[in-house]
Amino acid sequence: MHQKTSEQHMGHLVDEINGFQVIECQMCGFKHIHPLPTLAELEKIYRHEYYTLDKPLFLQETEEDKNWWNAVYSDRYDTFEEFLPTTARRILDVGSGPGYFVSYGQKRGWKSMGIEPSAQACEHARGLGAEVVENFFNHKTATSLGKFDAIHANAVLEHIPNPREMVSLFRESLVQGGILCVVVPNDYNPFQEALRTYEGYRPWWVAPPHHLNYFSFETLGNLLISQGFEVVLQETTFPIDMFLLMGDNYVDSPELGRSCHKKRMRFDTQLLHSGKNQVKRRFYQALASAGMGREVVLFAKKI
Repeated sequence: MHQKTSEQHMGHLVDEINGFQVIECQMCGFKHIHPLPTLAELEKIYRHEYYTLDKPLFLQETEEDKNWWNAVYSDRYDTFEEFLPTTARRILDVGSGPGYFVSYGQKRGWKSMGIEPSAQACEHARGLGAEVVENFFNHKTATSLGKFDAIHANAVLEHIPNPREMVSLFRESLVQGGILCVVVPNDYNPFQEALRTYEGYRPWWVAPPHHLNYFSFETLGNLLISQGFEVVLQETTFPIDMFLLMGDNYVDSPELGRSCHKKRMRFDTQLLHSGKNQVKRRFYQALASAGMGREVVLFAKKI
């Protein structure tokens, strides 16, 4: 079955949920929903509603998980430092949320800055002493911010109607040889497909209007390459869908989800504290090479 949509968005119809379709778009090269919400609708969500209506516990739980998040950020800054000269330490966190990545970078000696549309998240970030701009990242704001040695975009590309344009903007905002780290959910992955086809799970990861785009390592990599990047490292995060395959149905139980998340954090931190952090990273890089893991984490160099 093919679904023809406006602006030549065409492709195999993958899902229909709550009045939205998910198509494997030939023009875009990745799965996304149709119809796409308007920019005005998205602006309302991300300026005013996301951290109050949609993610009311996010700030509290992120604070509780701060040590684990700092370990995640440490790995990412390690990789930036591996690929950049020692003098190149200006970084922009796009969609900086509560500001922990920016704050961590500042403590590490980087000139870190964030840009984030949510007033509530920016207020929290400023409380940490993080430098943040309360706005969307677009051509106008990018021009005013100038050039960076590195850009970090965690949980951004799945939310916006024009990922290709955003990646192009990332490239414009980087110095030559600058490094981009993009993190998105690894959706429609083999574990999810097994749960769906064999155990009858609904596709819980399809969440319009918040998640518009659904990437794999291959489709995100192709998008970055098409916009003038070279992928220099691919990694993932703990394949938390495994808990579902082992019988812990956290899709229908948020409390169980929190419990599984704590186990995932313990797995990471025990390896870190035992001096095996590089083992953990090699494990996640091996999973990524097989297309597995909960998130797609790609580091790419502007060429």
